[in-house]
Amino acid sequence: MAVVIAALLPVFILIVLGVVLKRSLMRLDTQWHGLERLTYFVLFPMLLIQTLVKADLTKVPVAGVGGALLLSALAMSLLCLALRPALARLDIDGPAFTSIFQGATRWQTYVALSVSANLYGDVGLALASVAMVAIIPLVNVFSVAVLAHYAAPEKQSARTIVMTVIRNPLIWACVIGLAINVVHLPLPKIWHEVADALGRSSLAIGLLVTGAGLQLKGLLRPSLGATLGVAFKLVLMPLLALALALWFGLSGNSLAIVAICAAVPTSPSAYVLARQMGGDAPLLAQIITLQTILAAITMPIAIALVA
Repeated sequence: MAVVIAALLPVFILIVLGVVLKRSLMRLDTQWHGLERLTYFVLFPMLLIQTLVKADLTKVPVAGVGGALLLSALAMSLLCLALRPALARLDIDGPAFTSIFQGATRWQTYVALSVSANLYGDVGLALASVAMVAIIPLVNVFSVAVLAHYAAPEKQSARTIVMTVIRNPLIWACVIGLAINVVHLPLPKIWHEVADALGRSSLAIGLLVTGAGLQLKGLLRPSLGATLGVAFKLVLMPLLALALALWFGLSGNSLAIVAICAAVPTSPSAYVLARQMGGDAPLLAQIITLQTILAAITMPIAIALVA
């Protein structure tokens, strides 16, 4: 447990630093929006590409790690959709439902990669890269589709939904990085130097932006929707993923990486998507904040149980 907490501590210190900077040195929202866009469209995609380019996928259980996380995300998505009628009877409207859905299914990649690297080095990054390929395309497609159906003021056409998914830079980064890895495309030294520098900065800046985006108001009295979003992501999702990982026969580092990736809080980019497509952005901000705070407790437990 002490080793796990030591690996998590730098991650949460950076998140707390983001909270402090937002309230002191960088109070303007425009400053953080610029960093958010830089990270989302440039820095983080470069990290995904470079991690996949360098990963030795022949030495990691791709099917087991990817399969467990893919199926757990799929199962959680289907469970949320199955619960939609019951949630509607509890006065949770369409936009609020999309926030619960995103809160339950999406994952905070900055935290997952940082903790994986801190605990297991390059092997951890390689395993986490498998998780990225498995989870990012699926949850992005599902999130856009659910928002278009339940939250958009006007129903989105199938073409609009497809184009929104196609324009997602994280999906393209996974495709490009995996393609370069599979075909063994040689890249010049200057590429690796630039890509490594951009990738390293993406984790730190991404965690600072995560902290700056936290909404601390109303945390002591969370709504039903926020409570469900937290319980689904921090409790049910890790249980589903670990059960599937054990079924796939995973153990050791591979099992721990599944625990890390399943137990992380929801991605702040979900909030951006909610704002763009008519979701309940304030509810999602509350879900993200609660998950990020409580993950400091639940993540060490989940990881220590299997590490």
